[in-house]
Amino acid sequence: MQLADRHVLVLGLGESGLAMALWCARAGACVRVADTRAAPPGREQLAAAGSGVELLCGAFVPALLDGVDLVLVSPGLPLYEPVVKRALERGLQVTSEIELFARALDQLDWRRDAKIIAITGTNGKTTTTALAGAMLAAAGLQTEVAGNISPAALTALMAALDAGRRPRAWALELSSFQLETAPSLECDAAVVLNVSDDHLDRYSGLDDYAATKARIYDHAAVQVINRNDARAAALARTGRPVLSFGLDAAPGANDFGVIEQGGKLWLARGREPLLALSDLQLAGSHNVANAAAALALTSACGLPFAPLVGALKQFRGLPHRVEFVAAVHGVDYYDDSKGTNVGATLAAVEGMGRPLVVIAGGDGKGQDFAPLGPALAQHARRVLLIGRDAATIGGVLTAHGVAHQTATDLPQAVALAAAAARPGDAVLLSPACASLDMFRNYAHRAQVFIDAVHALARAGEQA
Repeated sequence: MQLADRHVLVLGLGESGLAMALWCARAGACVRVADTRAAPPGREQLAAAGSGVELLCGAFVPALLDGVDLVLVSPGLPLYEPVVKRALERGLQVTSEIELFARALDQLDWRRDAKIIAITGTNGKTTTTALAGAMLAAAGLQTEVAGNISPAALTALMAALDAGRRPRAWALELSSFQLETAPSLECDAAVVLNVSDDHLDRYSGLDDYAATKARIYDHAAVQVINRNDARAAALARTGRPVLSFGLDAAPGANDFGVIEQGGKLWLARGREPLLALSDLQLAGSHNVANAAAALALTSACGLPFAPLVGALKQFRGLPHRVEFVAAVHGVDYYDDSKGTNVGATLAAVEGMGRPLVVIAGGDGKGQDFAPLGPALAQHARRVLLIGRDAATIGGVLTAHGVAHQTATDLPQAVALAAAAARPGDAVLLSPACASLDMFRNYAHRAQVFIDAVHALARAGEQA
């Protein structure tokens, strides 16, 4: 896409918006950035980009489109936003960062000899992307990990250009928002890890949300599917190669799954054992599935297995995703603050394999909490509820006979959880909700939890 001398409007100055603005300015475009916040982050970097960039703060008004021939939409902004609809009605080109990135790779002639894998799904995207990136690097490829995981894809591309570095592999985490406007992205392998209720405040329903996820397969040489998730598996395009992964035995010699051999459970390709599950440093069966998906994606790139399995064995996981915090009085505490939807919490609860005391709640974003009832009835000794949708979740738990109570804040929930837990149990923060009703973000929520756990540990030492 030629950008020199074009007049570009960037809507939203988040991480992706900033990357688009800087990329366009670098290419010689006149850039107008609009953000509804009075003092959005990134404005200092924008100012340093030169006189060809202007920032307008305030409501999105039709006048923003005056003199513009290209509109770039940040992923947090829906395409039904009135100013975006007005741009489309005027016949203006509307696209986004991942499309710019895909076009840039082609223009640089970097696509031809680079491996690209793309990962989406309701849950597990970030862990699988980071893991796949580590595997690609272990196989000897200069690798960039980017997208929804951060940094933005264009930010990583600009950094590589500035450093004189030509990546030979890209591991891209892509949200449904990013896939709405990325028709040119080609990849060697792509996966929809799973599909469950999320972002239903943006989409007309689960089918609409799933169809957006499915766009990742449009130009994928190999489609990796989760054979244990029928809705996700059905999204694969016909007439294209498919590899599957799951937590059962693999149906084909090139598929990935779990087998028992020599009294142990193994990650396997077909019937070939690759890594004992006991050697994984990731907690939970959902992370076994993520590992199998990463193996399928990287093997689709024709890479040797030894370095891939070696990287998998060493991978310790990411913060706030069923991350071990501490053991206090024989109880292990886990931070899964990134579990911001029902599917993520189900995966964590069912994957722990031990009695739990669970802390949940926050802003449910219109989700159906009903699936939590049977899982928590089976695995949770008690549930502590916080936040805006505590009462809604409590109603589901009451219907399934799950012991629960509401805490005024997260530190109180931790104290109540500690009182309910028994030696050998785990206390799991997995909210199934967004955090913004009580916290700055999910990382802030995690830190409040971690601080409360550490305070428990200190109190125990002093007792």
